[in-house]
Amino acid sequence: MADVRTVRGTHDLVGEDMQRHRHVTGTALEIAERYGFGEISTPIFEFTEIFARSLGDTSDVVSKEMYTFEDRGGDSLTLRPENTAGVARAVISGGLLQSPPLKLFYSGPMFRYERPQKGRMRQFHQIGVEVIGSPDAKADIEVIALGWQILEALGVNDGITVEINSLGDPESRNAYREKLVGYFSGYKAKLSADSQTRLTRNPLRILDSKDEGDREIVAGAPPLGESMNDASRDFFARVQDGLGALDIAFTHNRNLVRGLDYYTHTAFEFTTDRLGAQSAVLAGGRYDGLMKQIGGPDTPGVGWASGIERLALLLQGAPERPRPVAIVPIGPAAEAEAEKLAFELRRAGHIIELAYKGKPGQRMKKADRANARLAITIGDDELARGVVKLRDLDKGEEREVMRAGLPAAI
Repeated sequence: MADVRTVRGTHDLVGEDMQRHRHVTGTALEIAERYGFGEISTPIFEFTEIFARSLGDTSDVVSKEMYTFEDRGGDSLTLRPENTAGVARAVISGGLLQSPPLKLFYSGPMFRYERPQKGRMRQFHQIGVEVIGSPDAKADIEVIALGWQILEALGVNDGITVEINSLGDPESRNAYREKLVGYFSGYKAKLSADSQTRLTRNPLRILDSKDEGDREIVAGAPPLGESMNDASRDFFARVQDGLGALDIAFTHNRNLVRGLDYYTHTAFEFTTDRLGAQSAVLAGGRYDGLMKQIGGPDTPGVGWASGIERLALLLQGAPERPRPVAIVPIGPAAEAEAEKLAFELRRAGHIIELAYKGKPGQRMKKADRANARLAITIGDDELARGVVKLRDLDKGEEREVMRAGLPAAI
């Protein structure tokens, strides 16, 4: 007998869970469209090299968490652990950068092999946005503002903290890299095995280490701000001024970093204390070097991603579903008319509840369970006179309505 349980780290979206999920994605898309973002959907798997190049082969995601397999043709494929790399690949392969900047919104499932926990599954879902082709600080401001407005529209921004930092331009990062190598080299023997590998390949990744011994050493590392040049300071000042002008409160978290070399300038996270240890609900930054790193033209970009499951956990109750109109036929002749009437009303845009069978009393109980706002009853007498009875289930009031005028009446 087949094992019908869900695989560990996955779950079915049904009922209230599906309502929350759909509410998050629908609200996010609606707000993103106000900002001029178009929707994109990329395949859930890509050639493994796309993620290995973009995430770095020293990252935990690439080395420990990716679902990678060889297909029948011998190609190494990977289920997407995130979507920025896939969007960047789509922009390059599709030749979409004819009139930059390109503003894109996405939603869909991602896959990482990690310990399942509250708001984080092995198959999880994200919404995200990317602005590709603009080097301007205004793009950074806009994507942060968009994220804030989406959380506001969902009603979950209470208690959310916007944390921002600057990673500087490549010149600043290279200067900082040298300082980090000098500092961490003095503690090489005490670093974890992973961090010892990263010391020569990507020392900024050590700052992301979760190893407790590493964290103690990281606490004394030189701050990135000491290596910032004037251009980087000016860019960050413009981002802060722009957010201030929009009355979006933020804190400057000097420990907020992105370990990969293609990240530049702004890094940001929206955090909360309502989800336990997993505090970030939305995170992103500027990635001016990504497109070139995966084989495309040297093109700037900035964006963010947010976990739908985490946002759904913050919602206060399930979103209300639209209330239907129930049709209750009485007698065989009315059954056929009810099916025709339901078809017409659905075509006119109404949500109709019509049971397949049952006595009138049973159908009325079903209408109550469906939280119907109106009930249309129709029997032999109503058929003969070309009317129906329309009952307001909240007020308990009933009136006759001409069959032809029913769509307008409800």
